[in-house]
Amino acid sequence: MNQEIEKIVTESQIREDRDIFKVGDAISVHAIVREGDKERIQIFSGIVIARRGSGISATFTVRKISYGEGVERIFNLNSPLISKITVDRQSKVLRSKLYYMRGREGKSAMQVKGV
Repeated sequence: MNQEIEKIVTESQIREDRDIFKVGDAISVHAIVREGDKERIQIFSGIVIARRGSGISATFTVRKISYGEGVERIFNLNSPLISKITVDRQSKVLRSKLYYMRGREGKSAMQVKGV
């Protein structure tokens, strides 16, 4: 009984309007940021280095280089605080997690090694 209720609740929370993206793609995440009583949209652009989970708890990790320093941010795929996800560049990769990108510097830090 509890599993049925949980399934009904989570199905209503899953967002179907997301662009399909995969690990290795360069994306821009338009996230809503609340500062006091104001709201604004902040764009976080980078490479998807990991996806994990399924259903309502699916998350993805985006990495970018900002002022020579690597920055990673984990987003919930079904969060209402994400207004839009756009795919800037698609890549073909041979791995499901691109954690090797953390050790790179310079131009190679934003170039995915693919097929």
